[in-house]
Amino acid sequence: MSKSRKKGAVYGIIAVMLCVAVYLNWSYVQTPDDLLSAGQIGSQTSTSNKTKQGDDGEGASSNETTEQTSKTEAVTTSDYFTESRLSREQSRDEAISILKDTLASDTSDEESKQLANSQISEMADASVAESTIESLIKAKGYQDAVVFIGSDSVNVIVAPPESGFTETDASKISDIVVAETSFRPDQITIVEAG
Repeated sequence: MSKSRKKGAVYGIIAVMLCVAVYLNWSYVQTPDDLLSAGQIGSQTSTSNKTKQGDDGEGASSNETTEQTSKTEAVTTSDYFTESRLSREQSRDEAISILKDTLASDTSDEESKQLANSQISEMADASVAESTIESLIKAKGYQDAVVFIGSDSVNVIVAPPESGFTETDASKISDIVVAETSFRPDQITIVEAG
């Protein structure tokens, strides 16, 4: 009876740790609006505008301002995808570290160690699939994308094309995810980065 309680406790702890890792992953993901309000992009814009004003002495023309706004939006979107990938990897690394501690523990039984090994393998497979899907989405002509593979769903955040995001775009991306994973189309959520 004591041995089964220990197994249950170990499984419970592993499940809680994985839930925490998933929560941290999603809590670190920031939208471009969050990046702007945090001042991560605003300081870059004001520095660029000061440089332009210093060059011509009178300030930037409306065309230069529009061009600068477009560049700022591109930087904001790029920063969003970079931050998302970074937070995804940090969360996954934390979860793998916890699982490796379980493997190294003298108090863990063989079944717990096998479960930890299995989960580490699943995370590695998910990481490879995420990278492959992101590369294939970029190869289809989209500026950028970030993919999060969960246990029962896939979330794809994609930079919309200049012409706007359509059902055809969603279909292309969904087809890529279905081809690279075992998920059905109804398990895939595609979100346009705003």
